[in-house]
Amino acid sequence: MSKRLIEKYNVPAPRYTSYPTVPYWNDEPFEISEWEKSVQLSFKESNDTDGISIYVHLPYCESLCTYCGCNTRITKNHSVEEPYIHALLKEWAMYRKVFGKRPVIREIHLGGGTPTFFAPENLKYLIEGILAGATIHADAEFSFEAHPANTTAEHLTTLYNLGFRRLSLGIQDFDPKVQFIINRMQSFEQVKAVTDKAREIGYTSINFDLIYGLPLQTVESVVDTVEKVSALMPERIAFYSYAHVPWIKPGQRRYKDTDLPGTQLKQQLYNTGREMLTALGYKEIGMDHFTLITDSLYKAEQKGTLHRNFMGYTHQHTQLLVGLGVSSISDSWYGYAQNAKTVEEYTSLINSGVLPIVKFHGLTEEDLLLRQHILNIMCAGKTCWNHHLHSSTGLLQAVERLQPLADDGLINLNSWCAEVTPLGKRYLRNICMAFDARLWAKKPATQLFSMAG
Repeated sequence: MSKRLIEKYNVPAPRYTSYPTVPYWNDEPFEISEWEKSVQLSFKESNDTDGISIYVHLPYCESLCTYCGCNTRITKNHSVEEPYIHALLKEWAMYRKVFGKRPVIREIHLGGGTPTFFAPENLKYLIEGILAGATIHADAEFSFEAHPANTTAEHLTTLYNLGFRRLSLGIQDFDPKVQFIINRMQSFEQVKAVTDKAREIGYTSINFDLIYGLPLQTVESVVDTVEKVSALMPERIAFYSYAHVPWIKPGQRRYKDTDLPGTQLKQQLYNTGREMLTALGYKEIGMDHFTLITDSLYKAEQKGTLHRNFMGYTHQHTQLLVGLGVSSISDSWYGYAQNAKTVEEYTSLINSGVLPIVKFHGLTEEDLLLRQHILNIMCAGKTCWNHHLHSSTGLLQAVERLQPLADDGLINLNSWCAEVTPLGKRYLRNICMAFDARLWAKKPATQLFSMAG
């Protein structure tokens, strides 16, 4: 991979868990009824067949991981657990009224924050409250994120008994120097203990999150981390680029820009990790993901059914994703909605008896068309426009913007299709940017996104 390409494409770029991306949502005033109608339509179209997905944001952490870009609330006061869960269940009850019919739940994902901040009995109360009055889809998959340093056997057993079979552990890097500067401390022994116990209980898919590009990270620390991971062989690994956005997350100002690896070293960190994971038998899936061939993500990519939403990559498609909790984003396919970003505003709106939506974007016909092409690139590595080309100005312009990427060998391009090359897999965010009509129509005056490299 040439230095020229690395430098050329190391530009601010969205991660495309949605299109349009959140900064480009409409900012006009809206009525909650607009979102509710969008939900009702999507629910009516898909509940009985696909079921729905639920993302629950649990924002609390006992300490701040300085690299983190998530919406968090730092506290050691665990009395916050029960009031927050009551608010979540009130929000869910509001959605149940919007549905007007018994929901079929296909996916539940607990994210954070630190879901395992919450006591097992409180998580049990939450999940039982969500499942009451709902039908569980025959192919349901429940998953949660966990901190290796505070996940207990009781957490694992309680959630397993509620139907959870997937577990994601945030590791990032095992190097003590890196862990110290990002304030994320967990030992290999702790990770091994949680992994072994989860497998003993019956969890069938374990994911490790690893990050490259962290402050003070070296090739040696990446090698050591992957070697330790190889002793446990999780079914999935998310190996993704550190997003340095200190203008959004002030905690990242704990370290200086000079503590971060430069563009060339960061590329070396990625290549080292990727080569080691590939040598271990992992297959690269979509963007940033590596799986064993026994994992459902790999099988979905092989079958062409891989899907991507605000929860990341999934092996099955649901049209309606309901986000519960502070800052959660919901997706009806026809529109997006985001909840209030502070616990205080969220609970105030909930206690007022209204859905805590503070941002809404209804997708236009062109949004929907371009969204599908971006999803195709992210999930299948290929997209074709056929008869749509001359019916969309945004698509016509996207095809023009694809030509330089083809010239650089990142895609194979013809009159009707674009297909990502092996070289281009490293630049999926850049390729998707060609289809981002809203970004090109209004280029930001300041940096909104992390660097693509």
